[in-house]
Amino acid sequence: MKHILDHIHALVPLSPETERALTDCLTPCRFPRRCLLVEEGRRTGAAFFIERGITRSYWLVNGVEITTSFAAEGSIVFSMDELYYDKPSEEYVETLEETEAYKITLDDLRRLFRTNLELANWGRIIHQNEYRRLHRSHKERLTLPAAERYAAFCQQFPDVAQRVQLGYIASYLGITLPTLSRLRGRK
Repeated sequence: MKHILDHIHALVPLSPETERALTDCLTPCRFPRRCLLVEEGRRTGAAFFIERGITRSYWLVNGVEITTSFAAEGSIVFSMDELYYDKPSEEYVETLEETEAYKITLDDLRRLFRTNLELANWGRIIHQNEYRRLHRSHKERLTLPAAERYAAFCQQFPDVAQRVQLGYIASYLGITLPTLSRLRGRK
């Protein structure tokens, strides 16, 4: 629980009562590498707090995987479609390493957001941060050359850049693997 609570406390202070309300809803789980936590077209009914490990989210478009994000220690992963719109997921979330996580049902997460101001504020902040990341990523894809996109990625996500296969990073940046390999060779 350390990475998760540290990450939450870095964004918003939690009272001991709120910590307890959250941790009472969590179930520890372990997942092997390449395990799908969320699948397109399905409902998971849960969110996962990542204690150890890393995941990637991706779309499958015409048989091609397009990486949309990564999540490491302290992060939470879930289907936004399911949590907010009660619809099956439009993306996949898979573990890239053996992963230790804590599972919370979406019903419990929604209830905590409704009834606990501290957790509602945390939820708002993580979504503001995610919107900012998406906005920055979109702007960089449209305005920066590949080398600058990769440099920005390494600056924003240094740990991810060291732990994730280059093909996933290339997909996230919207460049080819040979291009990314050339960029890395120039460093």
